[in-house]
Amino acid sequence: MPTFDMDPYDGDENNYMPQEDDWDRDMLLDPAWEKQQRKTFTAWCNSHLRKAGTQIENIEEDFRDGLKLMLLLEVISGERLAKPERGKMRVHKISNVNKALHYITSKGVKLVSIGAEEIVDGNAKMTLGMIWTIILRFAIQDISVEETSAKEGLLLWCQRKTAPYKNVNIQNFHISWKDGLGFCALIHRHRPELIDYGKLRKDDPMTNLNTAFDVAEKYLDIPKMLDAEDIVSTLRPDEKAIMTYVSCYYHAFSGKQKAETAANRICKVLAVNQENEQLMEDYEKLASDLLEWIRRTIPWLENRAPENTMQAMQQKLEDFRDYRRQHKPPKVQEKCQLEINFNTLQTKLRLSNRPAFMPSEGKMVSDVSNAWGGLEGAEKGYEEWLLNEIRRLERLDHLAEKFRQKAAIHETWTEGKEVMLQARDFETASLSEIKALLKKHEAFESDLAAHQDRVEQIAAIAQELNELDYYDSPSVNARCQNICDQWDALGALTQKRSEALQRTEKLLETIDQLYLEFAKRAAPFNNWMEGAMEDLQDTFIVHTIEEIQGLSTAHEQFKATLPDADKERGAILGIHNEIAKIVATYHVNMAGTNPYTTINPQDINAKWDKVRQLVPQRDQALIEEHARQQNNERLRRQFANQANVIGPWIQTKMEEIGRISIEMHGTLEDQLTHLRQYEKNIVNYKPKIDQLEGDHQLIQEALIFDNKHTNYTMEHIRVGWEQLLTTIARTINEIENQILTRDAKGISQDQMNEFRASFNHFDRDHSGTLGAEEFKACLISLGFDIANDAQGEAEFSRIMSIVDPNRVGVVTFQAFIDFMSRETADTDTADQVMASFKVLAGDKNYILADELRRELPPDQAEYCIARMAPYAGPDAIPGALDYMSFSTALYGESDL
Repeated sequence: MPTFDMDPYDGDENNYMPQEDDWDRDMLLDPAWEKQQRKTFTAWCNSHLRKAGTQIENIEEDFRDGLKLMLLLEVISGERLAKPERGKMRVHKISNVNKALHYITSKGVKLVSIGAEEIVDGNAKMTLGMIWTIILRFAIQDISVEETSAKEGLLLWCQRKTAPYKNVNIQNFHISWKDGLGFCALIHRHRPELIDYGKLRKDDPMTNLNTAFDVAEKYLDIPKMLDAEDIVSTLRPDEKAIMTYVSCYYHAFSGKQKAETAANRICKVLAVNQENEQLMEDYEKLASDLLEWIRRTIPWLENRAPENTMQAMQQKLEDFRDYRRQHKPPKVQEKCQLEINFNTLQTKLRLSNRPAFMPSEGKMVSDVSNAWGGLEGAEKGYEEWLLNEIRRLERLDHLAEKFRQKAAIHETWTEGKEVMLQARDFETASLSEIKALLKKHEAFESDLAAHQDRVEQIAAIAQELNELDYYDSPSVNARCQNICDQWDALGALTQKRSEALQRTEKLLETIDQLYLEFAKRAAPFNNWMEGAMEDLQDTFIVHTIEEIQGLSTAHEQFKATLPDADKERGAILGIHNEIAKIVATYHVNMAGTNPYTTINPQDINAKWDKVRQLVPQRDQALIEEHARQQNNERLRRQFANQANVIGPWIQTKMEEIGRISIEMHGTLEDQLTHLRQYEKNIVNYKPKIDQLEGDHQLIQEALIFDNKHTNYTMEHIRVGWEQLLTTIARTINEIENQILTRDAKGISQDQMNEFRASFNHFDRDHSGTLGAEEFKACLISLGFDIANDAQGEAEFSRIMSIVDPNRVGVVTFQAFIDFMSRETADTDTADQVMASFKVLAGDKNYILADELRRELPPDQAEYCIARMAPYAGPDAIPGALDYMSFSTALYGESDL
């Protein structure tokens, strides 16, 4: 069986008891309190049950079958409950009690930790708690005095009524009543003929209490709910029993307060007018602030001026992230709140028969929406532009570094080459020296040809940097031009020296074959080692695991060639050893150096050792890059897994909210509760969005630019989330406005269902609005006589001017029910105004300003008089208003 929360609150501002007055379910009641409550609650129940010709004797026994409990609720509410079960089995009793408990909860009461089984089992504590909840809801909740309600309102009423009695000081609902003078003062204030108050003494509480209880029972039809002996003998009387008994006095004397009610009604109208004026001011300020923020932000988002450095562009990206995370979300909420405030204000003005609110020029909701659209248009693509610029700068930095490395290697190689080529050493050389110089020059030409590719690579990189608009292109171009000019000069000098040596070659025949062979084999091997060192130190940028795996494969292939290279190194060193052996054997004067090359075995060994040293460093770099790419892939999958869940979830919630707003399931309060639960679920989902934002930031910080695992981007998720929050807030506001209209105009739930059914029937595209022809068909289906002639068209035009004053061309459901409520409204408003007028005017047909000052609070009285002044006729009594001027001042130029 279900259990109910025995809590007289529902989070509403009209709660009738503070939280600390909740029923004590965890500790046993004080025996004296329990006795007082039994007697008081039993008498209170019988005061209502006797209207149905019955009563109870034992409060926990007589309610066990649920029949008298349901009867009690019907008597005090004036409503019919579901038909009770007449069986005597336990299941029948539980069913009846559950019906009663369900009815109590339907009145906005939360019952904490109590179920039907406990009532059926005769649990005294829970039964007393349930009756106290009923008393609170039906006897105390609606008590209202000077904008205070429930317990505070009842206490304020007692204090005001007993204020003239100096020996009475009502501060609470327990010890303030022990001497009985409070009860006597309430009776004497309203019925002075029943009690001779001057003969009462504060030190005789028994007499005072018995006098008040007897008089109340005999003359005021208030049953005796307390015993004087129990109150006097108890250190602190039970608060709930006292409050229940005092509430009976309040209701008995409530007929004396018609004039106060009339004055309160006028105060309420004045307060509404003042509140509406404040809402208008708030709207104007919020709209101005929001439009100013948009005006300042758009130029920043439209600025596409690139920066020259990665650091500057990354700072721009971080600034944009701060804008999306910190600056924009509050403005989204302000925009949504602006629309909600506008709709609520218009609804309140319609309900008060006041003209619609027209904001200042340029501050309409549509103006704000258009400005917001401009903001999002400027924002669109900004982040993509930033990332593309960062990618471009990264590429430029890589190319620039590669250019510098290749240029430095080439410049090192060319150092001294011009001096060497310009040397005139061959003019005084011997034949063998000439031959050596010739062969050395041939080896140099081979080396020069081998460096041609590097020069072309340097020029190609410089060209690419120019095409990519590298910020330091002038210095790159100057350095590249120097290299090219030097290369051309080397070519010319090489050709000139070659021709000179060839002319001398006829005179020189001796050649040292071994030196030449060493030079020819050492030069390409040296060039290979230099290329290998360059490749091993070359930086690399990859974005996928496949790319790093390709580099690793190429590196493994390179390592596979090292054994053959080592054999070649041994062969070259063998040639050098053979030369040394011949020189030593035949005492050849070779000056200790190879005349055909500058490469020596020490250089070969040093470079070979450098290559062997760079290989494991390259291994480690590839391993680290492979790990980074694996982590990037993990980040991609982590983001995709969440995005592929969040994206469809947002779409589903949008569709569900759309269905809730057009389907008729339960009352408007049910729909509102359902929507608020949706809103709570949606807000609770925010941590997942934040988590996805964090994953997205990690992806961007890792410079990941693509994700093949999902079609959702963070931008899609952000836009969907903002639309979802805005849609649920707007839908809740629409339902709240429908409730305001329904309650203000007295529309029944059946009428509301009929209006919704008709509206949905003709809303065939489920847009939430009706076109002109759809709206006409809907009116005809509800019985409106709109003929297809000039008179019918005029009548329909009149109706459209009411429901579509801005000539948008569509009718919302709120405008539809406003119109239907106006067409079907009775004269309650006019009757209330007339009643208030008659109470304050008395037997006159006008009201004096001094009467208003006497009956209303000073600020509201002066406000009302100021509004009434323009409507007083020239023949009116000075300072007086008739009924028409009175109603027009309060409600405007409308038919009441």
